[in-house]
Amino acid sequence: MILMNVIRQCLLRPARMAGCITLCFSALAFTGLAYAEPFSFPQAWQQLQQVSDHLQAKNQHVNRAKAEEHAGDALNYPSINIAGSYTRLEKPIELDLQDLNPLASLDASSLPSTITEVLATIPSSMYVTPFTEQDVFRASLQAMWPIYTGGRITAAQGIHAAQVSESEQEFELASRELFLQLVDRYYAVSVTHTLADTQQQLVNSLSLHVSHAEKLEQQGQIAKVERLNAQVALENAKVDFGKAKRQYEMAEIALARMLHVPTVSPDTPLFVLKQQPSLSRLSQLTLTQHPALKLLEAKETQANGLVDLEKGGYFPTVYLYGNYTLYEDDSLFAQMEPDWMVGVGVSIPLISRDGRSGKVLAAKSALLQARYTKAQTKQDLSLLIDQSYRQMLQAQEEVEALNASLALASENLRLRELAFNQGLSTSIERVDAELNLTAVKTKQLGAKYRYMQAYAKVMAVSGQVDEYINRIEIQGASHAN
Repeated sequence: MILMNVIRQCLLRPARMAGCITLCFSALAFTGLAYAEPFSFPQAWQQLQQVSDHLQAKNQHVNRAKAEEHAGDALNYPSINIAGSYTRLEKPIELDLQDLNPLASLDASSLPSTITEVLATIPSSMYVTPFTEQDVFRASLQAMWPIYTGGRITAAQGIHAAQVSESEQEFELASRELFLQLVDRYYAVSVTHTLADTQQQLVNSLSLHVSHAEKLEQQGQIAKVERLNAQVALENAKVDFGKAKRQYEMAEIALARMLHVPTVSPDTPLFVLKQQPSLSRLSQLTLTQHPALKLLEAKETQANGLVDLEKGGYFPTVYLYGNYTLYEDDSLFAQMEPDWMVGVGVSIPLISRDGRSGKVLAAKSALLQARYTKAQTKQDLSLLIDQSYRQMLQAQEEVEALNASLALASENLRLRELAFNQGLSTSIERVDAELNLTAVKTKQLGAKYRYMQAYAKVMAVSGQVDEYINRIEIQGASHAN
């Protein structure tokens, strides 16, 4: 459309063909930038959810928390392990019968001579019984199963489950923040493209005005200063068009990089709802379902679990244990020792140096901190939804109010154009009317952009992102029709 307008105006003013050629190349460059595969906002949102490295990192954090929760289930199971050992003794363990009663206390002089003679013939090594070798090898299967820990296992598992919930809410918060960022960048491309289009139309219109001014100057109907005024306005419009085009380029690059695509051309138009959503419903949804509140609830659950975990240190631990010998030396001691054993053990803490009382107080402080933070967050969210909703209404009022200004500016430009061509109005008046129309268009476009931002924030804060997408699809379908 821009290029066709430029060509049409060039054909109407062959005397300024060189300037027209420059405008044509400028329009070609701008339309070349704008040409890309159309991308609707729902498509952009779906693409962003798939390619966002930030969301992927948050998702892996959720997976990590779930894996740790699954690992915590093993606390309910017994532990079984194989233990092996090698021991080098100072000397083998032996028992000398001469060191035991009654031989140890026996007085040989009191015995009959025949018995004394018989005992004298027995070597001393015959009295020694070896129990172990000097090198001892052992291998056994050991098992231990806690059956009561004062609630510490249950508390630890509850903390793991709350950490999963916390990571999931962090993912949801990141998703909503990314959604709002996409709204800003997506519609920024549309806005900057429209602004560049508007500036291009202003350049085209002022170029035609300069051509008419030159003819009127040649015919002596206007002074030279009138033509110079039109020429200055044209040059300023060209500078503004260059700025608008660069802003569009930067906005398009930012959106394309965000979506991981070479180029992108948004085709979902800006819109303003005729009927705004209910503030009371949005506030209720925000204060009951916002992920920040659920995240703090998860932190509160973790703090409660930490209190129970630290209090569990004051209770005894009861456990089952067992041992089965897999390998042992061929010694008398090994023959005497049983192959397996099972039993019940109990451990009662009396005095500890781990500062249990201080840890309990710290855990209670963490619990109170989570509760106070949750209360403050509710106030902040209530204020945020109220402010965003009123910003949306303000932007809507500006858009509707500027409709009348746009109609007035268009009509004023038409009348100034007719008056200037008939010599009844100055070039300054005609240029001012053109600039005023462009300013009104720009102001209304900015109001529509602010409305889309405020509406998106209201829906994101209240958790109505899907409804926002559905509304965009409805508006896009009605716009196409």
